[in-house]
Amino acid sequence: MSDKILFAFDFDHTVIDENSDLYCKRLAPDGKIPQEIEDTYSDLGWTKYMGLIFDYLHKHGVTEKHYSDCMNEIPLTSGMRELIEFAVEKEHECIIISDSNSKFINSILTETGLKEAFSAVYTNPAEFDSEGRLTLEYFHYQDWCKLSTVNLCKGQILEDHMTKQEMTGTRYKHVVFVGDGSNDFCPALRLSEKDYICPRESYRLWKKIKKMESDPEIKGEHEIKAQVVNWSSGFDILDFLKSLN
Repeated sequence: MSDKILFAFDFDHTVIDENSDLYCKRLAPDGKIPQEIEDTYSDLGWTKYMGLIFDYLHKHGVTEKHYSDCMNEIPLTSGMRELIEFAVEKEHECIIISDSNSKFINSILTETGLKEAFSAVYTNPAEFDSEGRLTLEYFHYQDWCKLSTVNLCKGQILEDHMTKQEMTGTRYKHVVFVGDGSNDFCPALRLSEKDYICPRESYRLWKKIKKMESDPEIKGEHEIKAQVVNWSSGFDILDFLKSLN
């Protein structure tokens, strides 16, 4: 067992203080997506819904530079730069597991100078096709986890990363998972007693954990073994980590 800690970050509303997918909708004429596209979300799921939005934006002249400039407007969440830089300084490992896409995340990490801080980014692959249209693929297709979307099981990705690292001789002292959304619940359940789940206060993951703690029926079905560290800024997690030393 090494002294290395694995920091696994969600991206939207965690590393950055916006949802990057929703933020790009402001590139549409008058900043609005037609209702017939909006109405497809629940039927098709998030990834296909975003594909329709990217098609619509392409038809209205949105280019790769427009997307890049738009993403670079998004601020980092307060304290996240400091938390990430602390982890790097202490030679811990940082990864991202996100249901956003590779183009948006890469653009933001490059612009903020944080790209080299992360050893891996697990997200939906995105590319600009020969016509300049942004296209999106599933990270994987999964049918084993009912808590996760069909295109991304964060818990499985986290476990696979740890298994891969263990094969090269890296075993982590702790895992710190930092997130905000419902899709961060699956990895929360897979953490052990020596790990930490950090839900952003007042967001869906935090609400889900609070509800689970107060509802015996839910608590009987799911168990979080990791210590829960609530946060509203990255400084909250940073202060907690410093208190451990």
